[in-house]
Order: sequence, then C-alpha cells, then structure tokens
Amino acid sequence: MRLRAVDSTDTTTAETELITTEELARMLRVDPSSVRRWRTARPLQGPPFIALSERVIMYSIEDVRAWLASRRVTPEAA
Repeated sequence: MRLRAVDSTDTTTAETELITTEELARMLRVDPSSVRRWRTARPLQGPPFIALSERVIMYSIEDVRAWLASRRVTPEAA
C-alpha cells in the first residue's frame, strides 16, 4: 500500500510506503504473532507502528529500516 504524505511546509510531496503486520512478518521472516507480541509488549519491542483504527495497524518502511539499523550489532562492538 502506498500513501502520499504532504508536508505543510513544503510544496513537494513525499511518498511513504506503509506495510501490514503480515507483510512486515514476511519481510523479517518471523511469524505475524511475533510482530503482534512485540507491539503489545511493555515496553514496546518492535518497530514504531501506526494505528489507523483499533484493528488496522500499519508500519512505515522508513521506520522499519531505522529500527533495524538501531538493532544492528557489529562484530567489533559485540
């Protein structure tokens, strides 16, 4: 699903790609129940999400990429 986000301070539009819980799970090669558990854990464990309604949850690809980058462990740091 692709949504276009408009920044009120800029006249150009930026494209933001949103994915579902199932798409995120497929991308990360985990079960969708794991993604749901991350979302409901306290403290939150997964990437930031967007609650469009009580039952519709979406994830921004940019947020997912940033979350993955923050979890990266380099051999020198390990």
